[in-house]
Amino acid sequence: MSGFSTLFHLIRCLIAPRLRLAAEILALRQQLAVLNRSAKRPQLRRRDRFFWVLLSKLWRDWREVLIIIKPETVVKWHKEGFRLYWRWKSKTRRVGRPQIDKEIRELITRISRENPLWGVPRIQSELRLLGFEVAESTVAKYRIKVAKPPSQTWKTFLKNHAGQIASIDFL
Repeated sequence: MSGFSTLFHLIRCLIAPRLRLAAEILALRQQLAVLNRSAKRPQLRRRDRFFWVLLSKLWRDWREVLIIIKPETVVKWHKEGFRLYWRWKSKTRRVGRPQIDKEIRELITRISRENPLWGVPRIQSELRLLGFEVAESTVAKYRIKVAKPPSQTWKTFLKNHAGQIASIDFL
């Protein structure tokens, strides 16, 4: 039986294209290297996994020479690598809008401080006249808000206007 197997491999080597044969030799040597460096159970490193994923993309018959791991495992590694790549690719670098220049922020605070009666739309239009295109929400965020005096309570109102209220009641 051993002679038949050897004869079969010899005929196959003569018929098979050289590139396919080179790929098969490379795959078998890689598996031997993994087996030689591990004691009981083969420990595959990242570069081994990468090798098999790459080989599975480049060579159609890669499953035939795979001995130490299952082909489904290589397919699983490929899917994990694909998932990791797209997770890295779609990772957001910074959240939110980019911050505006410090010069514009200082200009907004200066205009709002010098003109306390101007509202957000007026400051925005003044900035547009100066050549800065800024959103209304940005102007509202950075302008100085003028503190309004607190509203008068009913108790204070009645105390201040008690005489006028009494004269109206008599009328």
